[in-house]
Amino acid sequence: MKIAIQGEPGSFSHEAAIKLVADAAIVPFSLSADAFAALASGTVEAAVIPIENSLAGSVSEHFDLLLTHNVLVERETLLRIKHNLIAISGAATSEIDRVFSHPVALAQCRRFLANHPRMEAFGFYDTAGSVKQLVELRDRHAAAIAGEAAAYHYGAQILESGIEDNPENFTRFFLVRRTADAVADPRSNKISLAFSVENRPGSLVAALSQLSTLGTNLTKIESRPVHGSPWEYIFYVDCQIHSSEEGSRALQALAPHCSMVKELGRYREELLPARAHS
Repeated sequence: MKIAIQGEPGSFSHEAAIKLVADAAIVPFSLSADAFAALASGTVEAAVIPIENSLAGSVSEHFDLLLTHNVLVERETLLRIKHNLIAISGAATSEIDRVFSHPVALAQCRRFLANHPRMEAFGFYDTAGSVKQLVELRDRHAAAIAGEAAAYHYGAQILESGIEDNPENFTRFFLVRRTADAVADPRSNKISLAFSVENRPGSLVAALSQLSTLGTNLTKIESRPVHGSPWEYIFYVDCQIHSSEEGSRALQALAPHCSMVKELGRYREELLPARAHS
């Protein structure tokens, strides 16, 4: 299966894609919009995207792309995010004065960077991409922050491992396919929805009350502005369901109270490993 990702080979998205489809052929893109365009055109069969990080929050752009494309979430997975200081072979931590990585990764390693004031941090478009650049430049005074897979993929050296501020750092990824190709999991116990309501008192409460009446457990709600319509919003929700049929009932119950309802996917929920709660 050809799977599009945003980022370079060796990135966390690459790791998540292989976790979801072990023999996947990875097709990297610099922009998430390009990955979705490739999926829509049939150039690839699926895309794997990060949707939410346990520390940094949601990836808002990806909610918008899910809404505007004819796709469905088929599966989800959770990936433990472990950051490492990576340099070219032979370099030492004491030599590093510049560190490159995605801004979110840099923000998750503030304590390490504060403890190494000589290191100046620079944002880059991708964690693995920062390692790729590092190896191409062969600069022993520069380093990158990325996952272990990126170091191995580009033949770089891990100088310091586990440098993130908080080890309870997980990212949730979606496997997305064109609606016509998506295969529903009969064990689905989670549904993602997008809906909008009229701008009048009580409309959102009325919609959410319908979900409560069905007994679905609302696990996430996110609002995003409607482009071109100031102060109007799309609401994205995740709900735990007892069966796929309950998901259909949720859609039917929302319809009378919403000006728009779209299912983003029904899938099997992946739970955090037990050690994440200890």
